Amino acid sequence: MNPRIIGTVRSHLQSREECPKYGDSSLPPVWIELKPEFEPAATDLQVGDAVLVLTWMHQGDQSVLRCHPRGNPELPMRGIFSTRSPDRPTPIGLHSVRIVGREGLRLKVHPLEVIDGTPVIDIKPDNTSTGTKAEFPALVSPETGEAILSAGRDGWLRGLFAGFNGNVSMRQGQRVVITATGSAKGHLTPADLAVVDLATGTPLSSARASSELAVHLEIYRNQPRAQAIVHTHPPRLLALYLRGEKTLADLPLFEGRVFADRMTNIPAHLPGTPELGQAVGQASREFEAVFMDNHGLVCWGESMTLALGLSEELESLAKIAMQR
Repeated sequence: MNPRIIGTVRSHLQSREECPKYGDSSLPPVWIELKPEFEPAATDLQVGDAVLVLTWMHQGDQSVLRCHPRGNPELPMRGIFSTRSPDRPTPIGLHSVRIVGREGLRLKVHPLEVIDGTPVIDIKPDNTSTGTKAEFPALVSPETGEAILSAGRDGWLRGLFAGFNGNVSMRQGQRVVITATGSAKGHLTPADLAVVDLATGTPLSSARASSELAVHLEIYRNQPRAQAIVHTHPPRLLALYLRGEKTLADLPLFEGRVFADRMTNIPAHLPGTPELGQAVGQASREFEAVFMDNHGLVCWGESMTLALGLSEELESLAKIAMQR
């Protein structure tokens, strides 16, 4: 008995002869069209997710028990269970892919090496996915993961992070990817990335999010332009604060006036509290940089480059101010 079909692949590949033996990154993405009755099952699938797609290889020969691997007659015959041949007693295909686009019940995935019209019988989260650039968790796209790891390393090299302080995040659809609590920003690994639901803050990964999660969530909720956030403890900016100088506007530099207008101060709140998160979130509606008294600096941007760059600019101006 054939399995229940949940959707169909729409592919540029029209015949078995055109299909590579494994998923090939040089292939263009293909679409999976899900049946309307399975809409509730697909609600939480998002762009960037790593998933396992199970297909029913309907043109496979179910009588085949041995074959030449990769269809190469010069290779010795092998039992079908030690090969990936589409000809097998139960012709189920297993494909590790990323969702790279979505239009309603149409999922754009890559790489998927099956012919047009291939039935899809199931989709599962790929918790063993290694992605294309590093071993990122299944819910973290390689682009997001690489951007956060690079920001942690670059910020550490510039002295914006020290030891285990600070945190970095990016918005990924309706999720937030954020550095885990206790992670050293200059030496981040994919295991140091936590994923939470943006609306509720519910953890979606085994890694535990930074204690400053509330700050990040409130910025994303209050400022729709924010796509990346960097929270640092910049030593020179903090030193100015300890000297009683809470603004860079009095620097006789054009840059001082420009960047000072993009930053505001908020009163001290205990780190990790909802009150701190709410105060920063409100301030982020008008300002891209928020200096938290007794604490540190938070910058948001429409990209990680912009968020980290603003942090660097403000710390650079603080350095000049300290040397006057």
